[in-house]
Amino acid sequence: MERKNVWNKYDEKELHQLEDLNRDYLNYLNSGKTERECVKISAELAKKAGYKNLDDIIKNKTPLKTGDKVYAINMNKAIVLFLIGETPMEEGMNILGAHIDSPRLDIKQNPLYENSELAYLDTHYYGGIKKYQWATIPLAIHGVIAKKDGSVIDIVIGEDENDPVVFISDLLVHLAGEQLTKKASKVIEGEDLDIIIGNKPLQGEEKDAVKKQILKRIKDTYNIEEEDFISAELEVIPAGKAREAGLDRSMIMAYGHDDRVCAFTSLAAMLELNHAKRTACTLLVDKEEIGSVGATGIHSRFFENTVAELLNSLGIYSELTLRRTLANSKMLSSDVSAAFDPTYPTAFEKNNTAFLAKGMVFNKYTGSGGKFGSNDANAEYIAQLRKILDDNKISYQTAELGKVDVGGGGTIAYILSHYGMEIIDCGVAVLNMHAPWEVVSKADVYETKKGYTVFLTSTF
Repeated sequence: MERKNVWNKYDEKELHQLEDLNRDYLNYLNSGKTERECVKISAELAKKAGYKNLDDIIKNKTPLKTGDKVYAINMNKAIVLFLIGETPMEEGMNILGAHIDSPRLDIKQNPLYENSELAYLDTHYYGGIKKYQWATIPLAIHGVIAKKDGSVIDIVIGEDENDPVVFISDLLVHLAGEQLTKKASKVIEGEDLDIIIGNKPLQGEEKDAVKKQILKRIKDTYNIEEEDFISAELEVIPAGKAREAGLDRSMIMAYGHDDRVCAFTSLAAMLELNHAKRTACTLLVDKEEIGSVGATGIHSRFFENTVAELLNSLGIYSELTLRRTLANSKMLSSDVSAAFDPTYPTAFEKNNTAFLAKGMVFNKYTGSGGKFGSNDANAEYIAQLRKILDDNKISYQTAELGKVDVGGGGTIAYILSHYGMEIIDCGVAVLNMHAPWEVVSKADVYETKKGYTVFLTSTF
């Protein structure tokens, strides 16, 4: 079951379409480097495509009908879009579900301190990272600070070429003999991932003069007091734009491919549609990297509640209709897969591994060890997907996340499968996954977007 490199199948027209899509993806990555930013740009694109806010539909008691496009936002960190189809809702929807959070460093609530005339912000890492990868690289700060008067201040520092960046220091190699004997997981500890943000003392001050200079600067610039950090959500991420990679420009290197590459391709497929037989849905959620917990993760009732409101606005709500709608739905849990890395071949089982430029990736199951924490899709559902993809000449491959007992991971698939809907993990192969800079193939972005479009329009 060898899969061919998909670059060889494109004619000039498709190559132009591929580059256009990836240009849009680069812009999406640069505009949406946090979950809040992704929701904002996704909502803007949805509105341009004719989608209406479900909150307005509910408030105005506007009835919905076939062909209507609506979206709903949850706490500015998750968004869901619906295109009402022709078939009854209780026959199910076609759902694409991705996550828009990525591994990073979060600034703590009482973060600012001074040590040896250097000002620091204390952080707590979010998601699975190799901590040593975050030292000595340029970092940016993104997020919001909510003040007691109800105002919310957007913060982006380090992305403009005229902005300063922040950083985490590391021990010079000349003094690192003892450090280099440690395990990689211990070379830099979690509590040592504090970012350096200043070194200039405030004139006339003796104690904590650098910290006071920083406080004066943020007060003058943003009207922020130190106490305002208590109600802030500030994320530290790699500074810099997504870039084309490879001398042939065949790849993209960026922060946050996991899982914005699946979020973007899902959104692009959704916004392309103007009608659907079965109701089409794209769901972009938060907190997947830490177990999909909290009010903005998929474990919350946001999606279920929104579907209930949708049914009510269609004039057909009942508890049984809601249950049937969810149970009869088909879903692609859009999430990335680990690409085979020839530098580290012993971590992979080559016959069951994803490769760059061989198309969208299906993972029948994820989890770890004996498939713990996985969804494990039904064979009949996979056969249906094979047919619609083969009929439309979409390139795809199948994979597992490394060798058995070597590692593992999870997605949102097993959570929504609790409703009884058919779900399989499906996405894009990624090199350097969970590193500050990850890599994908432009061809895989293109094939995945085409595959998602075919899925949304399928009647099964």
